[in-house]
Amino acid sequence: MEIPKALLDRLKKNEEIAQKFNEIEISILSVLNFHDFFERLLAEISEKFSIPYIWISMIDDCQLAQQLKDSPEYERLRTATSFVAKDTFLEIIQNRMTPFLANCQLEIYQALMPDKMSCTMGSIAVAPITLDGEIVGSINQADIDPLRFEPGIDTSLLEQLALKVSLCLSNVTAHERLKFLAFHDPLTGLLNRGVMERILDREYERAQRYKDDLSLIFLDLDAFKRINDTAGHDMGDKALCMVSDTLTRLKRDSDIVARFAGDEFVVILPSTEKSQADHYIRRVKERLDANPLKAGDHIFTIKLSHGVASLSDPKISDAQGLIKAADQLLYDVKKAKRSR
Repeated sequence: MEIPKALLDRLKKNEEIAQKFNEIEISILSVLNFHDFFERLLAEISEKFSIPYIWISMIDDCQLAQQLKDSPEYERLRTATSFVAKDTFLEIIQNRMTPFLANCQLEIYQALMPDKMSCTMGSIAVAPITLDGEIVGSINQADIDPLRFEPGIDTSLLEQLALKVSLCLSNVTAHERLKFLAFHDPLTGLLNRGVMERILDREYERAQRYKDDLSLIFLDLDAFKRINDTAGHDMGDKALCMVSDTLTRLKRDSDIVARFAGDEFVVILPSTEKSQADHYIRRVKERLDANPLKAGDHIFTIKLSHGVASLSDPKISDAQGLIKAADQLLYDVKKAKRSR
């Protein structure tokens, strides 16, 4: 019996589509950073299938979204990536874990689009992606043609692609996490001591070259051991994160906050006189006083001690001198408090 030509053509077309999906998978397998991964994935799909609009949506409060926002490539990713509140995202996809198509009531899918993307949708394909078994977002394709992604069209190959993307994304996330930890403190997310010292060297040289101001604050928590001993180390960690968040929220974009060690932090303030640095740390202390840390029956008002050093001190002759001077001033303050 002769196989109908229409069926042969359909089989051939399916093989071509499957081959394209396989080529996309091969293309992204070796990529280990967020920007290149998403850029290559979206470019390959758009090119091979002539998709006019394609982007990634991420649940805003998931771990992957936070890693993306912490990534140096974040700004470059924003044009093709949207961050959506979890409730909104799950309502749109109706808790579906497999790809689905739609060509009516499309206004609800506008919430999935990046802010800077504008398109008139006639139909859309949404393929949920997961990380370690948890849904974290979706790959979205849209076309002005209502029939392009008409419900009822087979989505099995798109489902396979979403699965492969999820597996590759797991590898990329693990690699990016290791890269992040090489430069950041794992608890607070602040820069670590090694990175801070390299930045301080750069800022010191810049200040010397342009005869500019540069100040450094060395600070730690008062009675930190008491928090750990009274309420446990989890509460101690929360105290450290609260200090970290407060330092970060009140700083300028040009200021650098780093965790030095234990409960010690360093703030580098370029183009800043000592009096301005004093004003900044005073605001930090006032914010902490106004927002005590609560743990069951315990209430802790986090107190800080600090020392401020600046290039106006003629004894400072190098970047390490700033740290040593601020550390010595901190020590003097702690000693004075203990003697009261």
